[in-house]
Amino acid sequence: MKNLLIIGAGQYGMVAREIAESMNCFERIDYVDDVYPSAVGKICDIDKLIHEYDSAVVAIGNSELRVNLIKRLCNIGYEVPTLIHEKAYVSPSAKIGKGCFIEPMAVIHTAVDVETGCIISAGVILNHNSVVHYGCHINCGSVVKARAEIKAGTRTGYNEVCDTEKVEHVKQHEKLPVAV
Repeated sequence: MKNLLIIGAGQYGMVAREIAESMNCFERIDYVDDVYPSAVGKICDIDKLIHEYDSAVVAIGNSELRVNLIKRLCNIGYEVPTLIHEKAYVSPSAKIGKGCFIEPMAVIHTAVDVETGCIISAGVILNHNSVVHYGCHINCGSVVKARAEIKAGTRTGYNEVCDTEKVEHVKQHEKLPVAV
């Protein structure tokens, strides 16, 4: 069993913890947070905690900060898992990057590519052959149409339908860590 450190103890941290608990693969789950009183340390302490926690995820809403902290965790030597709730469906042909959260009842369909640091909320449908670039938050109930491509750092509304008119094609971005 592994030990998981969650960076951020706010609303996203609580979601991350519940998903991680549903996966039944972590022996210990704790937080680091700059204000949460029950945290095992502050964010600046992640370097020191590598000997107690082999895995870490970033549960912070700001996508740029989330992706930068994922890079930092990888550089320190943490495993940065993707948290997939037991009640989500992920196609065997889908590719999911490091540090993503896939919430309950989400559907990640055939040949979908979800890059590093994305939050896929409850009830989202990512239809076949769509691409969600790094750092996105696809909010509850949203649908990304087949072959749509979501710009890095995008945050959708609730129940939004994302089609080719609402997405922007992006050029190759700097190399980010991907799932193995």
